Amino acid sequence: MAQQEQVLVVERKVLEQVGMFNGLEFDVERYLCKLFAPGIPCFLPRSQAEADPAYKQLIPYVIMSYDGKYLTYVRGRRAGETRLVGLRSIGIGGHINPGDDLPLFNDNFYEAYLTAVEREVAEEVSVETSHTDSIVALLNDDSNEVGSVHLGVVHHWILDAPKVSRREQMITQMAFMAPAELQQVRDTMETWSQLCLDKLAEFTPPAT
Repeated sequence: MAQQEQVLVVERKVLEQVGMFNGLEFDVERYLCKLFAPGIPCFLPRSQAEADPAYKQLIPYVIMSYDGKYLTYVRGRRAGETRLVGLRSIGIGGHINPGDDLPLFNDNFYEAYLTAVEREVAEEVSVETSHTDSIVALLNDDSNEVGSVHLGVVHHWILDAPKVSRREQMITQMAFMAPAELQQVRDTMETWSQLCLDKLAEFTPPAT
């Protein structure tokens, strides 16, 4: 029997104790210190986590930008999350699985998570330039089946060059687009990307 995929989760009640929200939450430090506290994150079989809203799967959602334009793509038929196939996205990322660099229940769990994010992104795209990484928001949307069992950790990577190529076959039509261009195709986007697009100005530093 094949071993089930294990995914990183936190109990919904932990999120509720800090303060449940819908949409984007920008007071990230108040939440991260609780969500990544020793003993709080754990792994569950994905089949269980997908069916149990008592848990929230932590999903890094990495938005990449260069010179005021944002990386966007369409999820092809090989996408792991079949409910999102055919939808445009501005977020790269996915479930966090166990790995040698992700020990649980220690004081450095947050740093280990950041390493796991880099690994997860590298599975989907090749970023051939340096970048900064900031966690700019948390994203929760209990209005639909997918959102009810996921909690997005929104990262903003500011790239030093627009050098990104796809590694996963499920990534199609990849390009950098300005916010105004993205607004024109907003109706074709997955819900999380729509929520982030509407708030881009709030987590993007002003141009210098």
